Amino acid sequence: MKILVTGSAGGIGQAVCEKFLKEGHEVTGMDIKESVISHPVYTHVVHDIRNEDYPEVSAVEILVNSAGIQSQTVDDINVNLNGVIALTEHFAFQGRIRSVVNIASASGITGSEFPHYAASKGGLIAYTKNIALRLAKYGACANALCPGGVITSMNKHILDSKELYEAVLEEALLHKWAYPEEIADWVYFLACVNRSMTGEALLVDNGEALKSNFIW
Repeated sequence: MKILVTGSAGGIGQAVCEKFLKEGHEVTGMDIKESVISHPVYTHVVHDIRNEDYPEVSAVEILVNSAGIQSQTVDDINVNLNGVIALTEHFAFQGRIRSVVNIASASGITGSEFPHYAASKGGLIAYTKNIALRLAKYGACANALCPGGVITSMNKHILDSKELYEAVLEEALLHKWAYPEEIADWVYFLACVNRSMTGEALLVDNGEALKSNFIW
């Protein structure tokens, strides 16, 4: 199948591209940065998803919206929500589409972290439901994947601090964060294996939201 992945030059987006390539799909990656992937059926486009003058990528069958930032400003909403909406409206609503997977965040469910970031991801979860309603006529699914902590460069300031990293791990039942490759496996399942779940937000956070200190 033909896959379009945004945010493909690192982190979760890069891992998603590599997963689909490994499984034999044709992948186009889009990012504001240059490509980090070299593969015979990988095409890279340098483009900001906020710029609605999109390059030609025809017959997209799976769209994975992985591009995102955490700036602690309104830019979080401009990229993580408005940019995703514009790009999805352009590429997803056509007869070849089979699945849209939006990389949201546990913050979009719990409201934690920074205000604009949490709002952008919560809005993305709501928009995913809207996509699902309108893609149903094509027999296509749309779902949001909501990771908790993931070991990526975005979290370098935490990963580089033994004290901070241990503190955040203490907030997770499984006392760990996910690797991007694990999140990519979830994306692949939602996009290619799943045929019956649509309009849902799947939380993958190592039990962080569930953890509570119960006092009897």
